[in-house]
Amino acid sequence: MVSKAEVTTNNLDTIKLAAAAVLVLAGLIAFYVFAEQSLLLRVIGLLLIAGIAAFIVYQTDLGKRTVEFFRDARTEVRKVVWPSRAETTQTTATVFIIVIIVGIFLWLFDMLLAFLFRTITGI
Repeated sequence: MVSKAEVTTNNLDTIKLAAAAVLVLAGLIAFYVFAEQSLLLRVIGLLLIAGIAAFIVYQTDLGKRTVEFFRDARTEVRKVVWPSRAETTQTTATVFIIVIIVGIFLWLFDMLLAFLFRTITGI
């Protein structure tokens, strides 16, 4: 038996998400309407509005699930065994050498095709 997770959307959540979107849109419009004002003040205002919108989004189920997702992702990133500096350098050098070899091969192949083209066409 296959069961699907049901996603229920609360009308209040929808209103909150719409309000946050309208708030961000209004902030962007205000940023350009007040173009004669100081850039610093406009950026601070835009960041303040974005922060308020983020707070509103966080109050919804979607916002809480998103924050939980990023917390879980951060936990998983901490579990990753990252390569050492020596391994990274060695891999980078290997890739660099292979790219040079393939580049030389393609250059020689291009020269061969150009030679054949000139020979066949007589240019």
